[in-house]
Amino acid sequence: MMNNVPKVFSPWCLGASLYMPAHRLDLMDCANGEKLPALRSMIFCTEDAVSHTELDSSLRHLGLCLQGFRDTPQRFRFIRARNPEVLARLLALSDIEKIDGFVLPKFNVGNFHAYFDQLQGTTFKVMPTLETQDVFDAGAMTELRQGLAQDAVFARILMLRIGGNDLMNILGIRRPRNMTLYETPLGHVIAQLATVFKPYGFSLSAPVFEYLNDSITLQKEIRLDLAYGLTGKTAIHPTQIPVIEAMYSVDSEDHDMALSLNQSASPAVFRMHNAMCEVATHQQWGRDIIDRQQCYGNKVALALPEYTGVIV
Repeated sequence: MMNNVPKVFSPWCLGASLYMPAHRLDLMDCANGEKLPALRSMIFCTEDAVSHTELDSSLRHLGLCLQGFRDTPQRFRFIRARNPEVLARLLALSDIEKIDGFVLPKFNVGNFHAYFDQLQGTTFKVMPTLETQDVFDAGAMTELRQGLAQDAVFARILMLRIGGNDLMNILGIRRPRNMTLYETPLGHVIAQLATVFKPYGFSLSAPVFEYLNDSITLQKEIRLDLAYGLTGKTAIHPTQIPVIEAMYSVDSEDHDMALSLNQSASPAVFRMHNAMCEVATHQQWGRDIIDRQQCYGNKVALALPEYTGVIV
């Protein structure tokens, strides 16, 4: 039985959200924490991870699994609706209130009302995904932002997701191995989305990293995600989760500065850890660092093997 204790939603609390197809046989075990107990959030996908012929059976399977979902105050569960029509079918499922919200794919001005009109009167959080051709048009994104900024809409938006692979597909390219997205045309797009949405209070999540055997490039990309102000990165495999979340831990010197920047007694400008700290311009950064630290703690120095003169 659900205990109706309200969850505390913040963009950082989701961690590395794991995508999983809605027809996955162990879906209920994952949802209840019996499998992947360290997982902070998950997204059951009825879109790209499910073929057209599997859609009906996937929705039936998901509906049956919902009946066995237990209350999980520290775990967040979302469903990626295939389109507005599938969202209607999901909302009609018994026990749908056991999920926290929906990911809305291919989101744009054209399907804005088809999605949001159905959600009126509910408390579901949503994460619209920006992954259509008009993402490349700053004017179209500004128009979309104006719609999303309406009070009733803005209140239910947890974050906006950037659909990297869909955007790359529109460009007819794929991320090369050993390269971050920021070394492709998408770097410019992410920068543009950050400047269009973040000043107006929207959080943006980072695109997936689709190579499972290259943690070095993944870590490099996460550093750039953070530098661009992105919050959270979707995982496509459980092995990516500890790598992503370790990168979200906070440098102790940054945490010291963040705490000082948010103390009322701090001077307007001060020097700390050989950096200038200015309350008027760095306080918002400091709040973000404090939020991250509360979720992921401080960085721990990695124990590296001693150099032996041999290059492995």
